[in-house]
Amino acid sequence: MTERKTLKVREDAEAPKLKKKGRGWEISEKRLDNLHEQARKMRRHSSEAHKALAARFSKADLGKYTFKRFAVVGSAIVDFNCHNLGMAIIIDEEGEEALGPQLMRRRDKSLEAVGVKVMHLEAADILENMDDVLKRITAGMRLRIADKAEARRQHFAENPRQTKPRYDRDGNGPPRDDAQRDDRKD
Repeated sequence: MTERKTLKVREDAEAPKLKKKGRGWEISEKRLDNLHEQARKMRRHSSEAHKALAARFSKADLGKYTFKRFAVVGSAIVDFNCHNLGMAIIIDEEGEEALGPQLMRRRDKSLEAVGVKVMHLEAADILENMDDVLKRITAGMRLRIADKAEARRQHFAENPRQTKPRYDRDGNGPPRDDAQRDDRKD
C-alpha cells in the first residue's frame, strides 16, 4: 500500500495577501460560508470560560467598542473581536492543542499582518480571576486606542491636504478674506 499524505503547515508559509476589494481575503465563498457555519456552531456550544466572559462583556458599558462572539476574521475564527479597535481575544482552552502551535502562530501572524492585535487569555484565568482578566483586557484596549490615535495623528501630519476641505462652501474649509476676493476681481 502507498503511504497517505497528510496536510502540514510549512514554516515559511505566508498569510494570504489582503485584497482591497470584496471581502478582502483570498478565500473562496464556499470556504467562507463553512467558516461562518462553524462559528455559528461554536456560538451555540461555547465553553464555560467563553460564556462567563461574554456575560461580563454584555453587562459592561464599553461605549462604541463592542466585542462580537466567535467572529470570522479573514480565514480565522476568533473568540471575541472588536472591529473598531482591531483587537481579537482568543481563549486558550486545555483541549485546543489539537490545532498545534504552528497553526496558531500562523493565524496570529496573518491577523497581525492586517492590523488586528491578538490577545491570548487562559480559560482557567477567566474562571478563577475574572477581575484580573478584565483589567488586562481594559489595558489592552487602552493601548489599542492610543495606537490608533497615534496612527491617525501621523497620517494627518504626513497628508496635510487631506485634513482640510479644498472648497469654502457653507463654512467648510478655511475662511476666505473679503480683501483677497476684491484683489482677484481687479
